[in-house]
Amino acid sequence: MAFHVRDPETDRVVRALAAAKGTSLTDTIRDACEKALAEASRAAERERRLAAIRVIQERLAAHPDDPNVVIDKAFWDSLNDE
Repeated sequence: MAFHVRDPETDRVVRALAAAKGTSLTDTIRDACEKALAEASRAAERERRLAAIRVIQERLAAHPDDPNVVIDKAFWDSLNDE
């Protein structure tokens, strides 16, 4: 369960951050890791949403660019299989 930091620079940075925040080493490491984990989760969610947007863009691009096509409720409903 214990961590042993063998890198002097990492040790220095963690201790400096703990001193700046006025927190313990354990609290400093936990806080930093929780923030990094939350950021990774947000990044993954952002990528998931961008992928969903790309799918929608591809579906829209598959429709012909016909000036005679009326963009009305029926058209938008057809995009959602309604």
